[in-house]
Amino acid sequence: MKKNDPRAWMWSDAVEMLNRAERLHRQMFQPVAAVHVRHAPARPPAWEPPVDILETERELLVLAALPGVDPNRIEVAIHNGVLTISGERVQPAELAHAVIHRMELPQGRFERQLALPAGRYEIARPTVVNGCLAIVLRKV
Repeated sequence: MKKNDPRAWMWSDAVEMLNRAERLHRQMFQPVAAVHVRHAPARPPAWEPPVDILETERELLVLAALPGVDPNRIEVAIHNGVLTISGERVQPAELAHAVIHRMELPQGRFERQLALPAGRYEIARPTVVNGCLAIVLRKV
């Protein structure tokens, strides 16, 4: 291909975008530093789940991507205007004797702290929907 051929620079841009996406994916699952607060966990979290926050007139909806996490291992709390979602994804028993071909889902302890918009909220009904923890926070 010639230097001025649009296919050359388009291909180069596409490869660069794929490389950037791969770097961002790896960064998402890097261990996070322990936060030194009064309610800090005994052991630091290994990963942070990605979240979406949506606001309506009466509530906030927080969606945290937690596929494969047992809902009984998830804790949700609000302290000083910060929503904390924490828990643990337990490694499957098969992992002890399996040959791993690819392992992209993070394992172990997780925690995500989110500063909430100004106001007072109460946790109405956390549920697990399609692999996401859905937390409804009612405005009070």
